[in-house]
Amino acid sequence: MNVLVLYAHPVESSFNGRLHQLIVERLTARGHTVDDCDLYAEDFDPRLTRAERLAYHDVPDNVGCVGAYVERVRRADALVLSYPVWNYGFPAILKGYFDRVFLPGVSFKMVNGKSRPMLHNVVKVAAVTTYGGSRLRAVIMGDPPRMIINRMLRATVKPGAPVKYLAHYDMNRSTDRKRTAFMAKVKAAMDAF
Repeated sequence: MNVLVLYAHPVESSFNGRLHQLIVERLTARGHTVDDCDLYAEDFDPRLTRAERLAYHDVPDNVGCVGAYVERVRRADALVLSYPVWNYGFPAILKGYFDRVFLPGVSFKMVNGKSRPMLHNVVKVAAVTTYGGSRLRAVIMGDPPRMIINRMLRATVKPGAPVKYLAHYDMNRSTDRKRTAFMAKVKAAMDAF
């Protein structure tokens, strides 16, 4: 399977960096072809420009500036997202990726004013993430990243595609034991992917 790994953390030596390495290592060991898209290392610009917004619905010309990223999504059989949750949301670089790459004609099409999903080439999705605060705090805030993955992304890919959300909460008070246990959970999930 061709797996597009979207990684969004600026510090490679962080716990998120170790999770990213583990994801790529385990998927590769299981025989998957991994397209490792490290948004920071690739210096992805998350800003949707005025020109891009004006051309947003002009399919297929709307992919102009991000054509290479669009092709990577179109080649993917599966997506694995690896990122921290900051301020109850995605890092800006990952949010910008969705804004600029998940375009009309790419991830959805408009039919009679309604959005219809198009990423049916993606048959499996997983998200591996960390939160600074507790699960309770995330729930109180509505846990937007979990909802976006489990609702929006699930509705965009092939109908019925499995979506797995692996979250390590309370990083601000995390212990070595808890981080090791979470890494074992991620390893098992990637080995079974």
